[in-house]
Amino acid sequence: MSTAPELSPLTPRAAEIVSAARVLLEEEGRDALTVRALADRLGIRAPSLYKHFSDKAAVEAALMERGLAETGAALHAALDAALHSTPAEDPIGAVLRAYRRIGLAHPNLYRLTTSGPLPRQRLAPGLEEWAGTPFFLAAGEPYLAQALWSFAHGMVILELDGRYPEGSDLDRTWSEGAHAFAARHLRVERPGTEAQG
Repeated sequence: MSTAPELSPLTPRAAEIVSAARVLLEEEGRDALTVRALADRLGIRAPSLYKHFSDKAAVEAALMERGLAETGAALHAALDAALHSTPAEDPIGAVLRAYRRIGLAHPNLYRLTTSGPLPRQRLAPGLEEWAGTPFFLAAGEPYLAQALWSFAHGMVILELDGRYPEGSDLDRTWSEGAHAFAARHLRVERPGTEAQG
């Protein structure tokens, strides 16, 4: 598994603020993550937070870094385990299962990290690319990897939002998606087979 890029450095107090922000986010959602609510949780006055973060967006960026780092670590570990298992496991299925697990385990951090424009200039250099690399390594082609991530993201959001009809077998839906992408991956690896179906 490749090593994650270094996250933006935080002082001990700033790290404490980010930890409190994460608990607030996970418990109550993004709308509840305000400077005032965060200060109340820490038992300080709201202006004191600005000694450590320039604005709320800076706190959110620190949370996004952690979300990307944790997601990337889970995906790299899943891919590594799949490739080194005997017999080798399907890497696309392994990456999808890991992505689903982490998205469902931390729904509000997932939403914060994946919805709306990503403030790339506030994030550790290389973090976004590193976190997404397992999709490329599993798919073997950049556009197929992007489509694979789009499928995974859409599935997680729809599952979090409860948008699937009652009784849907989502394990099977994820599995069918993995099989479809794996079949497409084989056609990309072996040009000329696509016309054969």
